[in-house]
Amino acid sequence: MAKEPVRVLVTGAAGQIGYALVPMIARGVMLGSDQPIILHMLDIEPATEALNGVKMELVDAAFPLLIDVVATTDAMVACKGVNIAVMVGGFPRKEGMERKDVMSKNVSIYKAQASALEKQAAPDCKVLVVANPANTNALILKEFAPSIPEKNITCLTRLDHNRALGQLSERLKIHVGQVKNVIIWGSHSSTQYPDVNHATVTPTNSEEKPVRSVVADDNWLNTEFITTVQQRGAAIIKARKLSSALSAASAACDHIRDWVLGTPKGTWVSMGVYSDGSYGIQSGIIYSFPVTCDKGQWSIAQGLKIDDFSREKMDATAKELVEEKTLAYSCLN
Repeated sequence: MAKEPVRVLVTGAAGQIGYALVPMIARGVMLGSDQPIILHMLDIEPATEALNGVKMELVDAAFPLLIDVVATTDAMVACKGVNIAVMVGGFPRKEGMERKDVMSKNVSIYKAQASALEKQAAPDCKVLVVANPANTNALILKEFAPSIPEKNITCLTRLDHNRALGQLSERLKIHVGQVKNVIIWGSHSSTQYPDVNHATVTPTNSEEKPVRSVVADDNWLNTEFITTVQQRGAAIIKARKLSSALSAASAACDHIRDWVLGTPKGTWVSMGVYSDGSYGIQSGIIYSFPVTCDKGQWSIAQGLKIDDFSREKMDATAKELVEEKTLAYSCLN
């Protein structure tokens, strides 16, 4: 019997990431090749014409899984009955802007969108925040959508996770699928900590081995590897003159797919989730942890040994998120 359609919301749908993301969702990359989709697209009024153009292209692509498309500038209409919300829209930092100015703009946006989700979304709605500052935008959304369970509000660090896998596969000249269990700790920002201490590689026709022993270059892993992953977004802006869109859209699909359909046995992925105090990270912030997913629920992978180098990096990125939280809450007053 055919599955019931799932309603998926994409905010900022006429933007670069949205334009890359919506065809992936419609093609089944996010929820599987047998899951019908009703796509809800939201953007700001100045983008109305562009948004309608995206809707026209979705119709023209004749995606078999796409049942209907709702394209609107009204958040209450966009959020009605949605099961999954991918929050791509946000206010980007512009030249000369202070951090507090950017935070104030995004607090206002996410407070309003949280209110719409609170009133209109399906009770089991899963939310993924992509727009930066992603961790703190997700925290604001959580505060103003209290009926959405805190475990249903996450932010995207899968892009950083995928970047780390990509760097290791290039270094080792192997397929990216042969590397697993890197971890992104903390913030989706340049303070994030890409951790390979628990990652493994399965070389062709060989057994699984620790990444550190296969790479055999701790200096590279502790310096250049970390900074390359941390600064990859800036490097792409320098090369493209635009921010990451294709890779961000793909990572958003990966995040939701694993959350809904489950992670492979023995594998964890990185997700920004509401901290419960695991690994000494204070509760009350959205922080990226290694998680496993099963039956639509995520759980933080427990019991991993943390060395002194990692502890320092994990605490530094947590400190940034606590400061961001304070700044965000000051914008509410």
